[in-house]
Amino acid sequence: MVFAAPNEALARAQGVLESGPSPWSASVAHQVIGIWQRDWGDIRLALRHLRQARDLAARAQDFDREGDVLATLGVALIHSGRTRQGLEKLERGVAVSSGHTRARVLYRRAYASWVLGRHRESLEDVRRAIPVLRQAEDVIWTARALTLRATVHLALGAVDRADADFAAAEALWDTTGQAHEKADIVESRGLAAFQQGDVPAALRLLDDAEEQYAKLGTPSFMLYIRRCEVLMAAGLAPEALAEADTAIGLLDGIGGQSTRKAELLLVAARAARLAGDPHTAIARAVPAVRLFAGQRRAWGETHARLVLIEARLAAGRGSGRLVADAASVAERLAAFGAPAAPEASLLAGRIALGLGWNEDAERHLAVAARSRRSGPPLARMTGWAAQALRARAAGSGRGVLEACRRGLDVLDDHRTTLGASELRARATAQGAELAALAQQASLDSGAPRRLLVWSERWRATVLSAPPTRPPADPALLGQLTAFRDIAARAEEARGGGRPIPALEREQRRLEREIRSRTLHMRGGTAGAGDRFEVGRLLERLGGTRLVELAVLDGRVQVLLCGEGRVRRFEAGRLADAETEAEHVQAGLRRLAHPGAEARLPLVEEMGRRLEEILLGPAAAQLGSGPVVVVPPGRLHRVPWALLPSLRERVLSVSPSASSWLRARETEPPPLGRHVLVRGPGLATGGAEVPDLADRYGRPTLLEHDDARVPRVLEEIDGATLTHIAAHGTFRADSPLFSSLRMADGPLIVHDFERLDRSPYRIILSSCDTARLASVGADELLGLVTALLPLGTAGVVASSAPVNDHAVVPLMLALHKGLSVGLSLAEALRDARAALPGDALHQATGWAFTAFGAA
Repeated sequence: MVFAAPNEALARAQGVLESGPSPWSASVAHQVIGIWQRDWGDIRLALRHLRQARDLAARAQDFDREGDVLATLGVALIHSGRTRQGLEKLERGVAVSSGHTRARVLYRRAYASWVLGRHRESLEDVRRAIPVLRQAEDVIWTARALTLRATVHLALGAVDRADADFAAAEALWDTTGQAHEKADIVESRGLAAFQQGDVPAALRLLDDAEEQYAKLGTPSFMLYIRRCEVLMAAGLAPEALAEADTAIGLLDGIGGQSTRKAELLLVAARAARLAGDPHTAIARAVPAVRLFAGQRRAWGETHARLVLIEARLAAGRGSGRLVADAASVAERLAAFGAPAAPEASLLAGRIALGLGWNEDAERHLAVAARSRRSGPPLARMTGWAAQALRARAAGSGRGVLEACRRGLDVLDDHRTTLGASELRARATAQGAELAALAQQASLDSGAPRRLLVWSERWRATVLSAPPTRPPADPALLGQLTAFRDIAARAEEARGGGRPIPALEREQRRLEREIRSRTLHMRGGTAGAGDRFEVGRLLERLGGTRLVELAVLDGRVQVLLCGEGRVRRFEAGRLADAETEAEHVQAGLRRLAHPGAEARLPLVEEMGRRLEEILLGPAAAQLGSGPVVVVPPGRLHRVPWALLPSLRERVLSVSPSASSWLRARETEPPPLGRHVLVRGPGLATGGAEVPDLADRYGRPTLLEHDDARVPRVLEEIDGATLTHIAAHGTFRADSPLFSSLRMADGPLIVHDFERLDRSPYRIILSSCDTARLASVGADELLGLVTALLPLGTAGVVASSAPVNDHAVVPLMLALHKGLSVGLSLAEALRDARAALPGDALHQATGWAFTAFGAA
């Protein structure tokens, strides 16, 4: 009962002890309490009860009862970190028990061996136990043994064998009432899905398991560990670190299992390293190594040492000693049959290369490169990264590019299984090293066209195809509606100066549920899609110049495309540009308020410095025609119209050259519908909207109660032009919850992704609507990037706070240009020129950018 109805079993056991039981019955009751405390409570209390259970079994003179308790006690001792004592108790349990009971004890010893990382010993014991349990028709223990064997197979990378055992175990669990263990099999299937590269299925199954555990009141720390692994693979390392640290706190709070703490410290160390925080990684990995070593768990200790070496290298501590340490770890992992062995060999090779030890590097990299042919996607990418480094060391630029192409193709296929745009964007971080190697090889070759191709190969790839539409899921739609209601009420309370904590908590809960549900979406079928062609780009540009900025080794490389050729210029350092861009943003925020006129020359000077850093000598080669700027993700907040050479031009911005090409070739919808939306709470009341309604004759006008999210989505779907005057909010912590405020609450990015086709042109006249979060290798998440893959060819939005009153004349002038057939970029240039020359209006014009090509 303890795994079917845990809390009821605990109460029943306590009741038995209060009834003056026999030694045999009291032994059972203490064992049940010990199991409960071992798995969900205080490990010290567990040991106290289990020792009492052992003593009572000896008094009852029942050897099978004693053997059974000794097995439970042995597992508890191992979980408390007393490995030698635990193994002794398990050995004794096997020795004193017989028949059916001995098979159950063998299962416990197999489980202990799995915890200790002794996988072959675990398989031997569980294989001995299963036939006896089956012969005894012991359904529950047979299912447990099959589940364990599947889990061990997964640890060794034998996914097909694991699948077969999981399926057999699940069929047996369906005939029992073991609720906790049914949840455990769902959790284990999530791990299997992850091992097969199906991240959405893994997240869904782990969330399902969590719901089942929550109903039982039985937390699973293994669930935390497994979800952290999946989150890291999905590029969500900061979330994995937060989850692991939370679990460590909970475990410490209940005095829980020492073994689980070691595993959580290991996963926290890996997450911190992937999140770019090597010092935190070291702080988590050092105690993990110590705990694993004290528990005699060589498998865990070796994996923790691998993360520690990676973190020390990332912290700038590369040395010959680290090469030897990484090589030793690789050998031990290979001896264990651990899938992480190639990763350790790649690490040893990378450190050796950095020290100029080419022969040692080649030896280690050759071992790592063997994994490129088979296994899960990330293991194959490890192999291709090793192969690319081997080629670079051998001086073969062609070999580098071929290995990088093959490795990124693997990641492309993996990303297409992900339905959520957030996951697809963040997963690109896994290919950052390959992309950088290919770009450097292209730069070394002296061929600007090749560098352009590789810059495009891994830039804004998420925008290359529409995201998977959220399913027609009543639960998701209900959550979105509830979220809007709660968010609107919370905003109203904050606006009144009296925030309500209960509303804030409920809003965060609904955000978590919506995000979780969207992360479960699977992507479409794998496929390369349209490959970028330089010739096609140059042909479509005509008299336009496209400026793509690539960053290699921290320095900006300007690729100037036009007049049938691609030229390369070297500009300044990315770090300097980021610093200057932050100063510009601060200046524009100040200029958005009256009385800051004296700062205008300072902001203009910042624009001149930005141009020198970002364009360098290319600024003098732009010609006189329109310009398209393709910046890296980390420069998305630059107000490009402030740069002197771009200030009076027809200027547009695109996340990639490929994205600009798609926008350029997108046909407008045939019906020519115009939709004007006015949200609540604007300082001007959206004063431009009535004038625009007169200009366009009979547009669809949504304001007051009509400007509700469902109606807005219905009307803008497939429109030719949409203008939305509404407060914008950018969420740096969760960019897909960036929003526009409608009458019934926020219109968020997740809502836009439900459109069949977003408007051909869309104008967002409020603050911060062009702000984006830079994630993954070079991806952007936010309102603008949600629209571009869905059929929108052009967007006008603001990347900085703006003055609502100054926006009105800019918008009226912009639409005047559109009504006579100008593009968004042409109309925005003319609108800036038509504004008054004061600082307030000049800053407003610079804050807005035209994206795309419409």
